[in-house]
Amino acid sequence: MAPALEPLTATGLLSSRLNPLQNPNPLNPIFVGALSRRRKRGNRNGGGSRCNVLCTATSPRTMSSTRYAILGAGFAGLSVAWHLLKHTQKGSHVCVDIFDETGIGGGASGVAGGLLHPYSPKAKLLWKGAEFWKECLELLAVAEQANNAQRIKETDCVDGGIVLRRGILRPATSQKNVEILIENASSCLESCILQTLDEKAAQFLIPGLCAPFDLAIYMPGAVSIQPKRYLQALFSACQNLANDQSKSTGKERIINLRTQYVSNLHQLSGEYDSVIVCLGARVNTLPELSGKLPLRTCRGIVSELHLPTASRGEYADQSPSILSDAWLAFQGPRQVYMGSTWDWNSKIYDQNVSKEECARATEELISRASIFYPEIRRWSLVGAKAGLRAMPPLTENGSVPLLGCLNDLIGDRTNCMFWLVGGLGARGLLYHGLVGKLTSQAAISCDESVIPFEFIDWKKRMPCIVDDISFRFN
Repeated sequence: MAPALEPLTATGLLSSRLNPLQNPNPLNPIFVGALSRRRKRGNRNGGGSRCNVLCTATSPRTMSSTRYAILGAGFAGLSVAWHLLKHTQKGSHVCVDIFDETGIGGGASGVAGGLLHPYSPKAKLLWKGAEFWKECLELLAVAEQANNAQRIKETDCVDGGIVLRRGILRPATSQKNVEILIENASSCLESCILQTLDEKAAQFLIPGLCAPFDLAIYMPGAVSIQPKRYLQALFSACQNLANDQSKSTGKERIINLRTQYVSNLHQLSGEYDSVIVCLGARVNTLPELSGKLPLRTCRGIVSELHLPTASRGEYADQSPSILSDAWLAFQGPRQVYMGSTWDWNSKIYDQNVSKEECARATEELISRASIFYPEIRRWSLVGAKAGLRAMPPLTENGSVPLLGCLNDLIGDRTNCMFWLVGGLGARGLLYHGLVGKLTSQAAISCDESVIPFEFIDWKKRMPCIVDDISFRFN
């Protein structure tokens, strides 16, 4: 048992020494209520469609206190946290605990390139692209507001913003690709338009660019972010929201970050109303889910390059970042992130990269990026980080994240509801706003049917779930 802890404030950071089942504040009525009650939810198996049979407990909760555990402090986890605080009914006490032993952005989210737009490599609007784009931009605005407020408070803060509004340019990679890009560019979102440029026009935006097939797609409304700074700002926004709600409603709202390892789901089931798993590729570290989800892992290395001080040819402040076989996410006139390699079925979770692997990956990426931006060969390597992504299966709608209730998959029959946000793949930044909103609404209402069926269609292919449904109906 961990040593006794001092009472926490409304928001806080808990160290890895904390026992996840220990009352973080003995005087906190939220925790006391969770220990003393065993909610009378009614029959989990009664009524509704098969989807509702799997996870609908009752109508939305009317209890005065609700506790949520979120596993993972990346894009998905912090999106879920924000939406839980935002959408939980105002007249209730709420506690949200985020568990992540690597801290905020310690996984693949923190290594993401940060290039944000709603289109496929062929410039086709992704499935639900308009919704993904809208929800993501809303979360970016929330994080920017929190970041700006923090900078005002800390007068000695020299950090800049978290969103770079410089657009993105995608050169055509083949003559066939030219025809496809032109066709798809005619159908785009008004909020993120696509423009076709010839090489001369593209070089006006990016001096030194090469467009071998005399065509590039320009997305002036696309943005790039600095992932870790964004995630820190989003967590600050959650803290601010919890504090504001506590003051305005008189009902305590708490959000904590617990930098500790959770070895299994069942250790949390007795203390929380819902547990939302947002671990990305690390979901396989949970024994209840290891090998049970239709996910593949892919490790990607991202290199950081600087233009030497003595070298001319700074990248213009307003020039767009570049998407090609290797992307270039420019952070300033002399700083760029370049990615990414693809190492399928890797099991390496660590962000750190050895010098040898860093050199090999950077050489590979420069050889690809220099086809379209030869000047990149003049830039010097600073270092590299790696992220292990969880890739979902390909469907008729593309690569769709996996959402839904997990109770039948893990065989849990407690009062705790388990939820999944997984398989965001290489588009975690774009997807995280909408999937976090949908999952939080499902968790609050105990109703999986609020999630569009395309996100939970993966469950039909899981024999353990199908068998359990048949058993329950017999």
